[in-house]
Amino acid sequence: MAIHHYNPERPFRSAPDLHLHYWGREQCVPGHAFGPGVRDHYKIHFIHAGTGAVEVAGCRHVLTAGQAFLVYPHMVTYYAADQTHPWSYSWIGFSGEQVESILSKTSLSPDCPVFPMDGQLMPSLYTRLTSAVDADADGLGLALKAILYEFFSLLLQTVPAAPDLLPMPRQKSVYVEQCLHFLHSHYCENMTMEMMSDALKLDRKYMSALFKQAVGLPPQQYLLNYRIAKACQLLAETPCTIAEISRSVGYQDPLLFSRMFKKVKGCSPRGYRLQHRESDIVL
Repeated sequence: MAIHHYNPERPFRSAPDLHLHYWGREQCVPGHAFGPGVRDHYKIHFIHAGTGAVEVAGCRHVLTAGQAFLVYPHMVTYYAADQTHPWSYSWIGFSGEQVESILSKTSLSPDCPVFPMDGQLMPSLYTRLTSAVDADADGLGLALKAILYEFFSLLLQTVPAAPDLLPMPRQKSVYVEQCLHFLHSHYCENMTMEMMSDALKLDRKYMSALFKQAVGLPPQQYLLNYRIAKACQLLAETPCTIAEISRSVGYQDPLLFSRMFKKVKGCSPRGYRLQHRESDIVL
């Protein structure tokens, strides 16, 4: 069941720089979806449990617990919860004159709307906003706005823009698309960046610089995150053993896989599976 908080008159109607429209949370039913459609404001979903996918600008992104995605205004977007293990998420909707400037300092874009949640503020943002309403009606505007600015400050730290980020010429963009296709096609293999640069006939350093400029992460880190996201999906949706999942996402050594998984998720694969199955929703 969704829980929404709307503020039609206050606190930000008279403060066009940053306006919080609403926030909420929901444990989705299997296949729950939005769109394809557009919104007239920004909206961020924070994934607390489960799996789903978002499609925007011709790209499909699979998300699991610990990730978030940004919906841009006037961009056709579709997102749906998984049929087997639907996600639970919270969200905030906002607009304002400062938003575009703030987001321009991040690596987020309609082509790259997914980012990792931090360990404290983002998972509890719904609770923080709701508690501010319950605790201080008189100072409501300032309290909510302070939380929102705290979130944006953290977002700038979490997904900073690449230095001197410039629009990428079409040929360079094609190279990045080739890199992404190669990584998505070969993540389950024992591959290296040298293998990818050789296959694409690109200098490895040049390839890495282009990729980081466009995506915001070096290809090695992107591959790690992608593998772990796939592993999370297998842990949540299948009875496969840890060793089987390890090999399925490109790690022949289960111990190395476990170390990499803990580095990204903060817990072991076994711990993630137990938490995932024991909790319907993580606030």
